[in-house]
Amino acid sequence: MKNIKIVIIDVDGVLTDGAIYIDSSGYETKAFHVLDGTGISYLHRAGIKTAIISGRNSAAVNHRAKELGIEDVYQGTKNKIDAYKKILEKHALRDEEVCYIGDDLIDLPILYRVGLPIAVANASPIVKQHALYVTKTKGGSGAVREVAEKILKFQEKWDFIMERYGKP
Repeated sequence: MKNIKIVIIDVDGVLTDGAIYIDSSGYETKAFHVLDGTGISYLHRAGIKTAIISGRNSAAVNHRAKELGIEDVYQGTKNKIDAYKKILEKHALRDEEVCYIGDDLIDLPILYRVGLPIAVANASPIVKQHALYVTKTKGGSGAVREVAEKILKFQEKWDFIMERYGKP
């Protein structure tokens, strides 16, 4: 956790609970947990970048990413490793400087490479086997926030975050 400079996040099953809501007009909506958004904001405030790589396309994801200031958003990516390599190149990062949070088989090629592979509590069992850490929280319920706090505390940046809230 010491060397992490970016946290890359899957969407369905990680930033959301995995449910996809489609109304009668075909519009898709997703539910995002406020704790995850706050955790992402804390990472940014502490100088840690975030990115999204999703196998599906969703306008809701673009909207949420914009709200949170996530600049690197790759959607409709069936081969996630290609997007991962673009992120590494763009930010001049090495595998060991990356945390990836995933939940399903499509995430494995990245989880195999990164320095900090994380699975959410509701991830596929095989994904959990290849993670260095499995969150206590399910995807869509604050798992990203849990990871953000762990990284920030390990990097001794949590006190910086808490200063805003009057930590004695």
